[in-house]
Amino acid sequence: MSKKSRKKSSKTPSVSPTAKKTPVKARAATQTKSAKTQRTPASKSTGIIAKTASHKAAPKRLNSSKSASAPKTAAKAGLAEGQKAPAFRLPRDGGGVVALSDYAGQKLVLFFYPRADTPGCTREAIDFTRLTGAFAKASTAVLGISADPVKAQDKFRDKHGLGVPLISDETHAMLEAYGAWGEKSMYGKSFMGVLRTTMLLGADGKIARIWRNVRVDGHADEVLEAARSL
Repeated sequence: MSKKSRKKSSKTPSVSPTAKKTPVKARAATQTKSAKTQRTPASKSTGIIAKTASHKAAPKRLNSSKSASAPKTAAKAGLAEGQKAPAFRLPRDGGGVVALSDYAGQKLVLFFYPRADTPGCTREAIDFTRLTGAFAKASTAVLGISADPVKAQDKFRDKHGLGVPLISDETHAMLEAYGAWGEKSMYGKSFMGVLRTTMLLGADGKIARIWRNVRVDGHADEVLEAARSL
């Protein structure tokens, strides 16, 4: 073997190991980058899921707080026997004004009716008119209340010869204070309106009796008996 051949053969092994090592480093670097690339979307997607979950959880907490406060609102809407009757001052048929203070020291019947000159309300108002003398002997005054305007109350009174004052509460302030305004339904439709209710107030200004969801037939006579026994 010549000297030139030996030199070439001695250089050849020194090159081949370097060439083999370079692809290994390159592969390692590539694997590291791919691993980072795979981890990055996972962390981002986790963050998105966490944010989405937090947004979904918020409405549930709000809904639960609303449902918790609902019973308190409902409790405030109505009155119970033994409570002080809320004060009021409203216009009546004939152009006058009626206030609770006008009946201080006297028993008072308040009958709330849905609408003037409708069949049930007409029968109820006529029944209370029929018994006005008996209520007077029992030291009890009677007032009818609805959300109708004063003109409608005037027509209602004149048409049926009614003898009890008819109060107009167009703003529903008194109706709501006494729990006689709420949701009703008819023919599958829901709406807000006057709930047929009657209350008997004692001479001390407190609510002695409450009748809700009143059935007109015989109702006025039942209220009279309660006023006599009070």
